[in-house]
Amino acid sequence: MYDFVVFADSDLIVVNKPAGLLSVPGRPPELKDSAISRLQAIYSDALVVHRLDMATSGLLLFARGPTMQRALSQLFEQRQIKKRYEAVVHGHLKAPAGTIELPLIADWPNRPRQKVDWAHGKPATTHWRLLPNQHSESYSRLELSPITGRSHQLRLHLCAVGHPIVGDPLYGSDHPSGLSSRLLLHASHLEFIHPGRQEHVEFCAAVPF
Repeated sequence: MYDFVVFADSDLIVVNKPAGLLSVPGRPPELKDSAISRLQAIYSDALVVHRLDMATSGLLLFARGPTMQRALSQLFEQRQIKKRYEAVVHGHLKAPAGTIELPLIADWPNRPRQKVDWAHGKPATTHWRLLPNQHSESYSRLELSPITGRSHQLRLHLCAVGHPIVGDPLYGSDHPSGLSSRLLLHASHLEFIHPGRQEHVEFCAAVPF
């Protein structure tokens, strides 16, 4: 049950969250199972640092104790933690790489959806790279590097430029979803300076699709 733990030491824990598992518990009783609740059954001092959407798989970082939680949260706020994702999107991107800069805000009448809002949205930046020999006229496989960490940022950014992620029920409903029953988005890499050791660390999780 707990083979999703990738790394653990006295300061932090990295897990490989499966798609369909919440990062933190939801309010209804049927949504109590989550990455943090599973983790705290083994490490009672585990605390949340960041989150992944329920539909997204991949690497999640947790702190052990409030001091390390503050240190890791500060690294995220200062954008000193590098994150990379892999995704399969609808359509063929002709350029080898690019950057999407669109401000995002919660779409309150249609929660949990987000939307692009040039007047009130918060700045959001995503770099993308087309992976070699991983595309067709119908689909493209991308490496994504978000600079900011807005809710649904990768999903909405790609949808907004006409290439929604395959299997996305929120932002890809106008596209055929026969390729996958899950969202094809995976957090594959985390890289940062370990606050306790002051050493560079990098974690990788194989893409399951």
